[in-house]
Amino acid sequence: MSGIMAALSSAVSWLGATLDPWCGPIGIFRLLAGNTLLACGDAGWGDEIGYGFLITASLAIATLPVGLALGFCVALGKQSSEKSLRLSSDIYTTIFRGLPELLTLFIVYYGLQIVVQQVLAGVGYSGPVEINAFFAGIVALGVVFSAYCSEVLQSAFKAIPRGQYEAGDALGFSRGKTMRLIVLPQLFRIALPGLGNLWMALLKDTALVSVIGLPDILRQTGVAARVTKQAFEFFGLACILFLLLAAASSVVFSALERWARRSEVAR
Repeated sequence: MSGIMAALSSAVSWLGATLDPWCGPIGIFRLLAGNTLLACGDAGWGDEIGYGFLITASLAIATLPVGLALGFCVALGKQSSEKSLRLSSDIYTTIFRGLPELLTLFIVYYGLQIVVQQVLAGVGYSGPVEINAFFAGIVALGVVFSAYCSEVLQSAFKAIPRGQYEAGDALGFSRGKTMRLIVLPQLFRIALPGLGNLWMALLKDTALVSVIGLPDILRQTGVAARVTKQAFEFFGLACILFLLLAAASSVVFSALERWARRSEVAR
């Protein structure tokens, strides 16, 4: 079994190295920056910056479903007939929209370690506990994203006429089936522009994780700038990489909006 896992790991590593858009066989840095500070391997910083790009993109993509799921639950809580649910949802959004994202990150990264340490101490474990920086980034950015996402989704819920729910009842649908077949498709279409804006903000907020040691774009370019004394070049490259992510995201969200509005075009 261990041999199979080792072979699978090797295959994944080989595939990742082959498809690497920066330092792969046809990577941008390898083809265009072979004799510069962005060369791949020991000769330059191409590998490190390419890895930082991967970390930034992975963190944003991993945070998105977490934030959407939490935001959807909070939006439902805000519309609940139960007063305690509405109050707790309002408190949640007030806290995480009011706190600076960097402070939230510090609270999650350092505070969560303390909480886990105390819990484990209660069961007799006295060893050190360290929270993974990537996981802390997902949690911190996810709760902030969800707080803003809940407001966008709540507005989208309010934009859907009450008659849509009544139509589901008239067809004999359960509340869950009405939500899945009637409400959610409309909710997605209405909320998509606002969610696209929040995604852009999330991409920028990923730069904050550099302060807790996660080797994202900003941290890797910052290290390279300090070592080489070429701050303008490397921070300029960081700008270009973030703009590439933003441009790719704009294309994706534009395609999603066209797909979501296909029925309107048909009419």
